[in-house]
Amino acid sequence: MATTLLVHGLDGGGKGHWLTWLEAAIPDTQRVTPPDLKSLELPEWSAVVRWHLSRCDEPAFIIAHGFGCLAAVSATCDFSHRVEAALLVAPFDPDNLRLAYLMPEQPLSYPATVVASTNDPHMRLSKAAFWANFWSCEFVNAGRVGGIDQAAGFGAWPAALSMIDELKRAPARNLAAISGAERSHLSRAI
Repeated sequence: MATTLLVHGLDGGGKGHWLTWLEAAIPDTQRVTPPDLKSLELPEWSAVVRWHLSRCDEPAFIIAHGFGCLAAVSATCDFSHRVEAALLVAPFDPDNLRLAYLMPEQPLSYPATVVASTNDPHMRLSKAAFWANFWSCEFVNAGRVGGIDQAAGFGAWPAALSMIDELKRAPARNLAAISGAERSHLSRAI
């Protein structure tokens, strides 16, 4: 069974956070925690994700939230062969943080889904859709649900389990959809 890496956002997710709920619901999970949960030092966060990926016996499934999404995607630039698939929920906008240069400039080589909200304080829905398209990810508009966090009422989140199951069932289909596809990655939406 593949290891599931849970990459929390800046708050680290509390006892009532959906990632903590998933940690109890999914066997063989590992929580990826950077040295400073308040820091916006993406290289430090990415290094912790890389460390975990390098120690997995087989490709890992990544579930990330908020700033943790940027760390996960950045880390997989060098370790994409170690990733089975990824669920990226409410990612921060790398352009607003001046971190876009640390993001992959080509489609991800593993299946991934980006889940975003129409009123997320950290990324406009149109920008989340842009990044999902840029990386050739599935895109899910979760509606008006803020940062898809505990404050927005996301504790137990069965829909996340459904999205994870879909990614696990159909990785070959998702990869076939992007293999050989030529996408223009010469400009970013601002």
